[in-house]
Amino acid sequence: MTRIALALNLADPNRALEWLDTLGATVDCYKLQMDVFGRGGPALIRRFAERTEVFLDLKFHDIPSVVADAVTTAGELGAKLLTVHATGGEKMMRAASDAAAAFGADRPRILGVTVLTSLDAAELARAFGCTRPLEERVLELARLAQASGCDGIVCSPQEVRKVKTKCGSGFLAVCPGIRPAVGAKDDQARVATPAQAARDGADYIVVGRPIYAAPDPVRAASEIRSELTRTAEGG
Repeated sequence: MTRIALALNLADPNRALEWLDTLGATVDCYKLQMDVFGRGGPALIRRFAERTEVFLDLKFHDIPSVVADAVTTAGELGAKLLTVHATGGEKMMRAASDAAAAFGADRPRILGVTVLTSLDAAELARAFGCTRPLEERVLELARLAQASGCDGIVCSPQEVRKVKTKCGSGFLAVCPGIRPAVGAKDDQARVATPAQAARDGADYIVVGRPIYAAPDPVRAASEIRSELTRTAEGG
């Protein structure tokens, strides 16, 4: 069944730990990114890893040897999901995958970030000169990530069905841009509901504000879990 990753979009390590205490296993893993890592550092990752699955979303993008060392360090901290920018190319992603493989069966899984969910086709063209349909660019990067040994990719829920068709059901698809049927899109351009993403094959949905900004975050997370369960049961 589709798993829930809580995106902790905050910079206060103590507040992050409070959320871990509050939500516990109501979600499946916790996504820690640049803002909170910048202040909490390795010690915070270790504390989370002692209690839950850590999705360390630092989006590594550098020369292959530097990225390989970064993956090794993150794996030693206990992170189980790591991101690299697929635009870093095959050699970089292969170095990341090889570094992860050195951990054996309990290795971190490497996810190639395709096109950020904050981007639409017009912004993609302005930023990267890519005039092809956005979906084609996502699929191109997904295939490159798979050929480079990555375990999966990060894509919007709008592309996940075709990614699964092209890359197979065993290739992980992690989808941010998840919003309730009624709710603000915030700074996301390509969104879907939890049920829509699950039906299309998302292995993880990344949810932030719809949970932690809700009046009752535990209830909000539980409702998303129920929606995913109904979807898995064909409801």
